Amino acid sequence: MTKWYCTNCYSQVEQNEAPQNCSNCLAHEKLILNMSEGLPTTPEDVRDIARKKLKGLCAAYPLCDGNFDKICQKEAYGKPIGFGGAGQGMSFRNNVNSLMNLRLKMRVVGEHIEPDTSTKFLGIKLDFPVMGSSTAGIEKYNDAMPEKDFCRAVIRGCKDAGTIGWRGDTWFYTPESNPALEVIKEEKGAGIPIFKPRAQDVLKKLIKMAEDADCPAVGIDLDGCGSTIMARHGQPVFRKSVKDIRELVEFTSLPFITKGIMTLEDAMACADAGVKVISISNHGGRVLDSTPGVAEVLPEISAGLNAAGFKGKVLITADGGVRTGYDVLKMIALGADAVLLGRDIIRASVGAGSLGVQLHMDHIRKTFKKAMFMTGQAKIKDIDKNILC
Repeated sequence: MTKWYCTNCYSQVEQNEAPQNCSNCLAHEKLILNMSEGLPTTPEDVRDIARKKLKGLCAAYPLCDGNFDKICQKEAYGKPIGFGGAGQGMSFRNNVNSLMNLRLKMRVVGEHIEPDTSTKFLGIKLDFPVMGSSTAGIEKYNDAMPEKDFCRAVIRGCKDAGTIGWRGDTWFYTPESNPALEVIKEEKGAGIPIFKPRAQDVLKKLIKMAEDADCPAVGIDLDGCGSTIMARHGQPVFRKSVKDIRELVEFTSLPFITKGIMTLEDAMACADAGVKVISISNHGGRVLDSTPGVAEVLPEISAGLNAAGFKGKVLITADGGVRTGYDVLKMIALGADAVLLGRDIIRASVGAGSLGVQLHMDHIRKTFKKAMFMTGQAKIKDIDKNILC
């Protein structure tokens, strides 16, 4: 008899043939591993598995920078964007390079410390200030895994690592069939849905569904207004005015998030509309080429919001090019309250479901704690731009 292991719910079963689905959580056979062949124990193990499943789309390189020698960027010319960046991928690369160009001050003289990486986000206790970003659509990437299994992998993996996963929106999600909301409800509200900027009446319907699923917050991906695939499938998206955003904020009792902000002007407009979280992001460089990197614009936006009296009233998240715990520390130092991981969490999910996400998040937490220690930071609130060269 062979032992089989479900990477989404960690259950085991003994039988001769590989299960077509997990008998416990119904995960697809792609999420079930033969235990005699060994289970992944490191992020490298997980990437090795993901690399095979994403062949031709993403090679799970040790350095994910969107450069021209990477398969994701080579595929961008005249083909679906896949894992790459828009156009020549300059925004993607700017995200990575803007973080790489920052240096940390190593401080090793002083009282011994045991860094506390914990924080709170909208009242949610996080073991460290990193969450899974609002990605979606992996089902259409080489049929890597069913969409609901992907959503569950992110939500459970993040939860098991002591944080929370955000869930995204895409062209085959509808109010009638929304994998993200379905899984969040099944997982008792352990996820934050971020919707594309659809028509107001559609968004209100989705927000009501999020409330019914006991979500702790809800939001919209404002830079998703540039999505052409949504309109092609009968789900148009729109630019949103301050009035539109305020209407949605006032429609729900949940804390409201606006994602896809890259200027102080847009951040101020969102704050004035009453949002609780402003997510600094250029969609991983996937909606407009030639934008600055997120780490380049974050300091101005953070300082501007603070100067306008929004410090402590509006939280800031940042994503884009974050690959390590050291990158997380840099984003916090630049003014973010928390950081989001996108591409790495997709690969971790594809490689080993919830287990893969947990392994990756645990690794990020450990390196973030080491980075705090080596820069002399005992608590999250102590971290500021003075640790940067």
